[in-house]
Amino acid sequence: MKNKDLLALQKAEIMNKLNQAIKDGNDEAFQAAFTEYTDMLQEAVISEAQGYVQASDNNILVGRGARVLTSQETKYYEKVIEAMKSSNPQQALTLIDETLPTTVIDAIFEDVIENHPLLNAINFQNTGILTEILISNSDGRHLATWGQLCDDVVKQLTAGTQVIDLKQKKLSAYIPICKAMLEIGPIWIDRYVRTILAEAIANGLEKAIIDGNGLAEPVGMRRDPNGVLHPQNGYPLLVPVPLGEIDPATYGGIIAGLAVGPNLLNRNIDRVLFIVNPVDYFTKLMPATTVMVNGVWVNDIFPFPTTVIRSAYVTQGEAIIGLGERYFFGLGTGKGGKIEYSDHYKFLEDDRYYLTKLYGDGKPLDSVSFKRLDISGLKQMYPIVKVIDYVDARLSNIVLKDEKTNTVNLGVFNENIRYYSGAVADADVTGDNNLAVLTVTPKDSTATIAVKLNGQAVAAEVNGTYNITLTSGQNVVVVTSTINAEAEVYVLVVDYTPVA
Repeated sequence: MKNKDLLALQKAEIMNKLNQAIKDGNDEAFQAAFTEYTDMLQEAVISEAQGYVQASDNNILVGRGARVLTSQETKYYEKVIEAMKSSNPQQALTLIDETLPTTVIDAIFEDVIENHPLLNAINFQNTGILTEILISNSDGRHLATWGQLCDDVVKQLTAGTQVIDLKQKKLSAYIPICKAMLEIGPIWIDRYVRTILAEAIANGLEKAIIDGNGLAEPVGMRRDPNGVLHPQNGYPLLVPVPLGEIDPATYGGIIAGLAVGPNLLNRNIDRVLFIVNPVDYFTKLMPATTVMVNGVWVNDIFPFPTTVIRSAYVTQGEAIIGLGERYFFGLGTGKGGKIEYSDHYKFLEDDRYYLTKLYGDGKPLDSVSFKRLDISGLKQMYPIVKVIDYVDARLSNIVLKDEKTNTVNLGVFNENIRYYSGAVADADVTGDNNLAVLTVTPKDSTATIAVKLNGQAVAAEVNGTYNITLTSGQNVVVVTSTINAEAEVYVLVVDYTPVA
């Protein structure tokens, strides 16, 4: 049997190849890496099974890490093995009435959740064979009201719910099985199948939960589930909010944007998720959240309780912050959850490829439970001390006035606070109130000011102001003040509500 440390290292190397192939969109590289992984796993399982071949007592097997099967599971795998050994596995598998047992799917989900913290942090449910599920998309206060019977009552009860059709989205996983695997028995086939499916499901789920476009896959956290669905590109990306430093004022301002639901009612937030690429974690987030306490370095120090999750599917230079319980994902086997023979892949004569299909869907429950962050300019926790040629690129004031020349309430300006939020609404039906004027005052008159609205540059007017055209919903205004390559970034998030 191979050394466990060597197996872990080999697995890590192969998983890196798989992730890189997915990022590059290289199908050949992905197939080669996946074949390498399954070959490694088959060899390890066969070796382990041969080492325990004399052990038939269930207690001994449990003590050695094997999972004892139920009678239903044993019967299922015995039939599958028999079918796989036949000369016509496609026909033989079709004749098997049993689907993959629910207990096996539950065990797979347990493996996935244990090893992939993102799935443990969201509202993830095994829906069994359900094809539709009713969920609440409202986090507001549901009040009983007096009134007439029937119609209005029905409207009240259904206003905060939505139906997710799980059968519309399908997650397929191929299981390559060599002929030698068929001789080691149901317990070890179960271990192998569960491991392969767990890895395939985890990668498919995690990628979709982060950046699914909502077409043939779920809607990802970095997308707007209430935006306009594009027939080719899916749902639009959320506008990135720059995060330059993790201090109480800036971080608290961003979380404050999560604390108000789409119904404008306040949420009680106890903890947030911060999902980041592994490379960015070590090069950006760790330096920004690490302090020395009594001579010992302590990582992941945030101003507010935060669970950090690393995912290779987050784009470098970005991060996602949000409320895990506000992302729903339902996944089950559906009524056709059988293992089927597939002839799509023919790599080796000794290998046969089998397919299983899982049905499900997932999405953020609203557009304001997750934020897409731009962390490309995230600063380390301890600022660099400058003693020669020091320049101060901070601002001394920011003022935003709406079309009616009313000053938008952004809170009290402080040169050291980088995040502000406010709201603008149409005053009446006579006209829009979507044209705002931004005035930026730097502390040093030599500073160069750049303004962007939702990622697009805004040119300065002759008098030095900036005309901002607000669109319905969230508008992200980024103001950058630069002197001799020293930059300070301020973010304004303005919610605009047009007249109904």
